[in-house]
Amino acid sequence: MTPVFWRDVRLVPVHSAAPSDPVCLRVADGTIVAVGPDLGPEPGDRVIDAEGRWAIPGLWDQHVHLTQWAQTRTRLDVSDATDPTAAVEIVRAHLPSVPDGDWLFGFGFRLAGWEREPTVAELDAVTGDRPVVLTSGDAHTGWLNSAALSALGAPPSDGPLTEAPWFALMAEVVERNAAQDGGRAVADAIAQAASRGVVGIVDFEWAEPLAIWCERIAQGLDALWVRSAVYPEYLDDVIAAGLRTGSPVTPDGPVTVGPLKIISDGSLNTLTAFCHDPYGGGSDRGVQNHDRAALIELLTRAHGSGFRAAVHAIGDAAAHEALAAFAATGAVGSIEHAQLLTGLDIAEMARLGVTASVQPGHLLDDRDVTARLWADRADRCFRLRGLLDAGVTVAFGSDAPVSPLDPWWAMAAAVHRSADERAPWNPGEALSAAEALAASVDGRDTLAVGSPADVVLLDRDPLTPVGDSAAVASHLRAVGVEATMRAGRLTHTAPSLA
Repeated sequence: MTPVFWRDVRLVPVHSAAPSDPVCLRVADGTIVAVGPDLGPEPGDRVIDAEGRWAIPGLWDQHVHLTQWAQTRTRLDVSDATDPTAAVEIVRAHLPSVPDGDWLFGFGFRLAGWEREPTVAELDAVTGDRPVVLTSGDAHTGWLNSAALSALGAPPSDGPLTEAPWFALMAEVVERNAAQDGGRAVADAIAQAASRGVVGIVDFEWAEPLAIWCERIAQGLDALWVRSAVYPEYLDDVIAAGLRTGSPVTPDGPVTVGPLKIISDGSLNTLTAFCHDPYGGGSDRGVQNHDRAALIELLTRAHGSGFRAAVHAIGDAAAHEALAAFAATGAVGSIEHAQLLTGLDIAEMARLGVTASVQPGHLLDDRDVTARLWADRADRCFRLRGLLDAGVTVAFGSDAPVSPLDPWWAMAAAVHRSADERAPWNPGEALSAAEALAASVDGRDTLAVGSPADVVLLDRDPLTPVGDSAAVASHLRAVGVEATMRAGRLTHTAPSLA
């Protein structure tokens, strides 16, 4: 790989201080080998003149469902539907544009915002024999017509499928969508991620974790570092292959085996997040997909086989049970989402060294439904400041397709905690821009000699003081990525840098 010499770069501080004046960087063999103001290129170097632009370590999204994110970008958007009738009308209007023989895939409805539950019959009435699959905005529900249920070998249903019955079909839904779009959507999604400075993801896609990425690398889709998660149904096979968290999936490739993913409860918008107290206006506390004994069994297997564990827990009771399982087994890993937490459990996370893998973009989507269903506990949602101050490692992601795969969007949400003209929600839990950036770089520090050559060149300093939290969030969202480098290779270059 050709060494790269970056001229006139301003380094953005992450944890350690950065030089006050521009410097030059030299990259060789996937590492930053020299940093200084008076360096010159060596023979054979590719020279990039940054002209005083700002550089940060490569950004990571710690929670992505990449195939679903890629497909959602081209699926029918039903997120504006205020009730099932409106969603059906969106489907009806779109059907004439769907090629003969194709399925119709849609995304974005939210059950918690509807006054009644949708029915299969009303979807059947407008779709006939064409298979239709609508996935909820939180991905925990599938609303399918009878033709799709039959084609997928599922029993007839009167209404949507949630949690386990839906998850049992999701992998095949994703595969059918991929076959229909020819795989183009994934390549486009990877390129778009690189254009926002992303160099790595943790992929929680519902799929056999090794084969799919081997195929992608063979196709040249290698712009990202990938940690490919393993679900419990695949764990025995992966262990039998002699693999563990961190094992390379392909020789000399950017993909490694990620954590064991366990979905311990549901989600707020599907009313299945498992809580200590009932949801407002009812007696339902949500769904516990794995009780403590089951979690202990899974974490024991994972820990004993060299796997980190990534436990999905949105409700406070789910987080409590997950932490009890971490404590009982000595397993290491993360709570994914950590949306609703008690103070005692935050302290326990810090004590155990369990990472909070959080998605700040979700707080923008869940603000109103929280006020309706969790009004008595709204002050305990998305406790980013509380986690950091307690000493918990906080890592940012998107949960794409639930929120956009865009770290700048997530950082802005963490800083301002509002998506409209309203004041920030629980502003005491907001982070600074510097803290949000630090949560987005996979634990990396300010670029220096010895740093991996994962470099992002920006059109402005993301940490420039610009005013109140709304102004800071606007500034972050407007950051332009001029170039992205993964392991010493440019994966994105803006026309302005040419």
